[in-house]
Amino acid sequence: MITLTEKAVNHVKKMLTEQNTPDSAVRVGVVGGGCAGLSYKFTFEEKATEEDQVVEQNGVKILLDPKSYLFLNGVTIDYHSDLMSSGFTFHNPNAKSSCGCGTSFSV
Repeated sequence: MITLTEKAVNHVKKMLTEQNTPDSAVRVGVVGGGCAGLSYKFTFEEKATEEDQVVEQNGVKILLDPKSYLFLNGVTIDYHSDLMSSGFTFHNPNAKSSCGCGTSFSV
């Protein structure tokens, strides 16, 4: 399955509130591209499709399409913020390698 850390859950809830869409879900996916071959996709959507796996964690709904689920099963998503940068980080046990910035990977 997929896991959001407490920091990630709090930041997602904050973003949904700021966008006035508190009932939306987070779509986490994988698309071709990036320097390592595959890139993470992170968007907000109002509802799931019939094919989606829906996971709810601490009040946050996560949507996964079947193809992305193959690459993201076991992923932990965290949120970091410091003086230099902020953003979501993906800890993917399925990745054989990843790029230096952490936004793309290969399997």
